[in-house]
Amino acid sequence: MTSANQGGGSLLAQPLQRPSGPRVLAYLGLFMLGAVVGAAGALVQGGWFPGGLLLALAGAGGLFLGGARAAGGRGGAVAPAAGWMVAVILLTASRPEGDFLFGAGVGSYLFLLGGMAIAVICATLGLGRQPSGPDVRLGK
Repeated sequence: MTSANQGGGSLLAQPLQRPSGPRVLAYLGLFMLGAVVGAAGALVQGGWFPGGLLLALAGAGGLFLGGARAAGGRGGAVAPAAGWMVAVILLTASRPEGDFLFGAGVGSYLFLLGGMAIAVICATLGLGRQPSGPDVRLGK
C-alpha cells in the first residue's frame, strides 16, 4: 500500500493550484455581474410585488447556476453570490439622511433570505471536481 492510500485518501487527489489569470478575471466578472443583478433585483422586487420578487429571485438563481456551469465548478456560483450579497447588504444599510432602498415588508425579507438560500443551493449543485467525458471510467 502506498502512503497516500493508508490515510484513507484517494489516489486521484491532487493538490490545489493557483487559478489562472483568465479564471481570476472570469470570477471577478461574475462577482461584478452578481452585484449588478443584486442591485437590479432590489429595485424590481419592490416594484411589482409577487411577480417582481419571483423575477428577481429567478434572475439571481439563473446567474448563480449559470456561473457554476460556465466556470465548471462551485466557484462559479460562489463568485456571483458574493457580489449579490455585497450589493444587497450595502443597499439595506440606512444612510444618515434616513433613506434606504428596502422597505420593512415581507417582500424584502423574502428577497434577502430567498436569495441567500438560492445561492447556497446553486453552490451545492455546482459541478464538483469529477472528470467529465465519454471515456472516463469512474469506480475502477
